[in-house]
Amino acid sequence: MVVIRLSRGGSKARPFYNIVVADKRIRRDGRFIERLGFYNPIAKEGEEGLRVAQDRLTYWEGVGAQASPTVTRLLKQAAAKTAPAAA
Repeated sequence: MVVIRLSRGGSKARPFYNIVVADKRIRRDGRFIERLGFYNPIAKEGEEGLRVAQDRLTYWEGVGAQASPTVTRLLKQAAAKTAPAAA
């Protein structure tokens, strides 16, 4: 099965995550199919904390890839932040 999940990068105590599409059987930080964006949990005010290529995310979900619970939560939070700004 193909999943959309986080792949950890960064140094010790300074995490940085790539949002990737990968085979479920491959280890967390191993080989992946495509990089969709990133998540920076320690982003300062004014820095971008989350970026996702929505068109590619829609494509992968359309062909059956399932997002991990963490990625789903991050996407919902990002949508909630942008919804009031768009209104």
